[in-house]
Amino acid sequence: MSITKTTIRATTALAALGLVLVPALAHAQGGGATAGSAGSAASGGTSASTVGTGGTSAGANGGTGSSLATGGAAAGGKTMDRSHVNETGNGGLNGQSKAMAHDGGTFSKSQTKTKVRDGESVESRTKTMSHEPGSKPVKSTTTTGSTTGQ
Repeated sequence: MSITKTTIRATTALAALGLVLVPALAHAQGGGATAGSAGSAASGGTSASTVGTGGTSAGANGGTGSSLATGGAAAGGKTMDRSHVNETGNGGLNGQSKAMAHDGGTFSKSQTKTKVRDGESVESRTKTMSHEPGSKPVKSTTTTGSTTGQ
């Protein structure tokens, strides 16, 4: 098993765990929000996938908590994938994952951006695209979001 496959599986498992735990914590504290998106693109012998998920909660006492997980992987031809998460300075989190594979003029790419506003909202957007020479590109965008309601 390659490091990339292990990383994407671990990231996906953590993302799924976050989606399960945050609503339970939010219910106990007063209000919460979760959102996530994922996408895959494949063309010829190339493929690329990304995922991002986040959650935040706000308690009745004013306390907040947030989490974000993101990751991606690419296969076939020449590949590139990268992910990072940054703190906003206000307790929020921004995460982005990109993955791309290309073999000559055939390519697949996926990008997921996730934003968590601490104690307020979560938004996630995934864009994918694949292309083979001589045909039109296939594009897709998935967007989700939710707020704590407070």
